[in-house]
Formats: sequence, C-alpha cells, structure tokens
Amino acid sequence: MDDHSTAIAAYWDDVAASFDDAPDHGLHAEHTRRAWQRRLQAWIPGGPADVLDVGCGTGSLSLLLARSGHRVTGVDLAPRMVERARHKLTAAGLEAHVLLGDAAAPPTGGRRFHAVLARHLLWTLPDPQQALRQWVARLQPGGRLVLVEGRWHPAPESETPYAAPATSLPWHGGIGAADLAAAVRPLTAHVRTEPLSDDLDLWGGPVQDERYALIATARDI
Repeated sequence: MDDHSTAIAAYWDDVAASFDDAPDHGLHAEHTRRAWQRRLQAWIPGGPADVLDVGCGTGSLSLLLARSGHRVTGVDLAPRMVERARHKLTAAGLEAHVLLGDAAAPPTGGRRFHAVLARHLLWTLPDPQQALRQWVARLQPGGRLVLVEGRWHPAPESETPYAAPATSLPWHGGIGAADLAAAVRPLTAHVRTEPLSDDLDLWGGPVQDERYALIATARDI
C-alpha cells in the first residue's frame, strides 16, 4: 500500500473495536437485523448468488447475506476490520471469504459476481468515480450494483481525524441520490433509488439526513 492507503487503513483499524457500537453497524437488535435482512433480500437476486461486499467492515451485512445462502466475498482495507469480520462469520458457523485489500479495486482477479454491495463507502474514497467503474466491471451481465448511501449532516469531530483529510475527498459529506444516479447511469442498463431515511429500524432511531439505496443493473453485453 502507498502512504495514503496505509493512513486510511490505520484510521479504520483505530475505530474497529467500537465500530459495531452503532445500531446499524453491529445489528445487535433483532428488529434492526430483520430490517436489513428484508432489504437485502429485495436487493440481491434470488437464490444462492455470488456477492461481493466491498468495504465490508466488521462483516455484519456479509453475515446476513451468508445466512441467506449467498456465497459472499468481503473486502476491506483495514486488517482489524477484516479480522473482526472473519471472526463474526466463523462464530456463526458460516462460510465466506474476507479479503484484505482496497475496496475501490477489489483483489478478486477476473471473477464476476451476481451482485456487488457497498454501504456508506463512497465518501471515504479519493476517486469514487473510478471505484464505481471497478465495481461494475466485476458484475456478471444482468448483475446488480447495490449502493447504500446518503448525504450526511455534519458529524461531530472524531477524536481520530480522518486520514485524507476528509474535506479533500470528492464526496465528503456523502452524495445525494440524484447525483449518484447520474454518476452510475452511464455505466449500467437501469438505475433506481429507494429512500431509506424513514425506515427507523434500519438505523436504530430517527435520522435527519438523506439516506437511500441505489440499485443498478449491469448491461447484458
């Protein structure tokens, strides 16, 4: 990794131990797990599918996908996040591959997936447009790109400043649904968005910012 990637990995390593404290990260509450499970079942093609979870963090969504019978590959840049994801899946008796690597350019070789999933990842990337191209390139014809994103209200300053710094990132603060759809549309055959801000079970309570899912279908050729 270059110095920039090393700094970003170190940031996420520092927050790995407390990452699951957030209701929508750890999914400790049953109603929150069920809310995410319902959404994932609607977004990911039916039947056992090959799913790439980029920026998988501690693996909470990878775990839900594996429980649904999908063949999951997770990727994360931070070694401690990867360690926690692997432990979470192993403890549940589920099989998934969790790789250490750059989520913006997943180390999956020429493998193609039925679905690529990313949640709250794009704001962290120095080149989110290139990441979108990389993810679409890893989809099988007709596969699904599922992006859970938002446009965030300013958050309190973290005790550990982000490595970039955050204000220099192209999509610092997130990106709205219309703007992300415009970025994804030239890369795919079909794009739709679903508002998620009002689904309180997903987040563990009310949220005031824009949160949504974007679901795009890869071209057949």
